[in-house]
Amino acid sequence: MDSRFAELQPGVQPLGKVRDYVNEFIDAVHAGSLLKSFSRRETLLLSEYLECFGVPRCSTVLREGDEGDFLAILVTGGAVVTKAHEGLDKVVYVVNPGDIIGEVSMLDGQKRFASCVTTLPSDFAVLTHAKFKALLSDHPRLSNKVLLALLHTTAGRLRNVKKEMVPDLAEFGFI
Repeated sequence: MDSRFAELQPGVQPLGKVRDYVNEFIDAVHAGSLLKSFSRRETLLLSEYLECFGVPRCSTVLREGDEGDFLAILVTGGAVVTKAHEGLDKVVYVVNPGDIIGEVSMLDGQKRFASCVTTLPSDFAVLTHAKFKALLSDHPRLSNKVLLALLHTTAGRLRNVKKEMVPDLAEFGFI
């Protein structure tokens, strides 16, 4: 595995390829919105590029300010995304099975702008930037579908943030 995911917290257990847990993975991703439109075959193919990790409760799986080289899909358990604000970590999003985290930094290689902490013992399917590049090369049609799903997820989150933090931007033609 070419990611720092397992290095972030003690107690993270590499569980192997997602294909070894493919039924649980399919149940999780189809419960969430990310891969809802993917066929079983497409999800099976994608699972070949993902590694699975078991993560204890209260573990940090993304750290605000860190470089990002992976995204993670919550398969089982629960987590919250937090953002440092005025010296406190504020919960900005509750992560449920099937939800994705870390996609923006995985794609652009920039620093994480939020943290993610598990609230329950959890399993994550992890896609590294390197594995995503391999997916792009090996299966361009599937990787384009993944990119569109990531774009849809990210756009939805931006719209939610806009509504909550700056609702009057719409008056000026933004978002």
